[in-house]
Amino acid sequence: MDPVPAQPQLDGSPAFVEDAPASGPPPAPVVKVFVRDLADGSQVVSPFVVRDVARKRKRNGDPFLKLQLGDVTGAVEAVVWDGVDAAAQAAAQGAVVVAVGGYSVDAKYGACLTVRSLRPARQEEYEAADLHDGPSVAYEQMVADLRELIATVQDEHLSALLERFFADGSPVWERWRDAPAAKHYHQAYRHGLLEHTLSVASGVSAMAATFPGLDRDVAVTGALLHDIGKIEAYATIGGAIDLTDAGRLQGEISLGYYLVRRQIEEVVGFPPRLAEAVLHIILSHHGQLEHGSPVVPCTREATLVHMIDNLGGRLGSFDRIEKGLAEGETWSRFDRALSGPAYFSARGVSGLGEAA
Repeated sequence: MDPVPAQPQLDGSPAFVEDAPASGPPPAPVVKVFVRDLADGSQVVSPFVVRDVARKRKRNGDPFLKLQLGDVTGAVEAVVWDGVDAAAQAAAQGAVVVAVGGYSVDAKYGACLTVRSLRPARQEEYEAADLHDGPSVAYEQMVADLRELIATVQDEHLSALLERFFADGSPVWERWRDAPAAKHYHQAYRHGLLEHTLSVASGVSAMAATFPGLDRDVAVTGALLHDIGKIEAYATIGGAIDLTDAGRLQGEISLGYYLVRRQIEEVVGFPPRLAEAVLHIILSHHGQLEHGSPVVPCTREATLVHMIDNLGGRLGSFDRIEKGLAEGETWSRFDRALSGPAYFSARGVSGLGEAA
């Protein structure tokens, strides 16, 4: 049984054509409908970015297309039953498309947008800011703050190591500054890795002064480099973020370890003690073996980086969740990253006691 029954064409015209026949009714105007505003029974003619696409087959062997369409407020599962070949050509990962169809919430199969027509969106039909999320702080300001923080690292070997990664014009810098921090849960957008890393390293810098026995230079360096492997683990195509082959096969921690290890070996006279301390932070920053770290944090510096990194990721999830709430909503649905719903008291005064 198919998850969502196919819906007939409303006007009898063939699916997946860009323009209606001259003798038919004029095409419906394109109006942006945000994912957060979709309701059972909604009919849409709206631009979305294609975040994921997979060609599948029904039990009878007929092909269909399963999509994930998104915008700045979230993502929705979508399905194409007819005109699959033409739809697949338009729905490349990262492409902006105009989807015509109906949104329904099935008691058994959940929410889905059944797409009747799909075509590439014209530039004048959408605003990029409606589809692609981004940092709340200007890119130039984040770069300036990063440079200022790097300049506070006094150890000459650690400073030289950071220069190899973050100097203007370095191959790593050109990729790192634009990279996302994640695929889904937090800062999954351009410059997201810069934003996340800066917040973690700034937090580590501030907290390092409050605990005795911490090597601040080691902790800040480890914080700045802890997610460096993500430049190899993720690829961005248009507005879609996905794992690379290397990301799937090796993981971002292993990739980051080797990136930093190779650069350490290029710094003349780099002390083995410092190398071990920084590399341990990278290897242990997920905190637990079951979360992907091959070792758990065993030093003060690694423990601090892990805790601040975890905090930064969780708080980043609140930003993502709030953007997906409708006007006046104070409670979100269950969120996997938080292991529960999120509550935003400032969004309304009537939220207390509402169901999640």
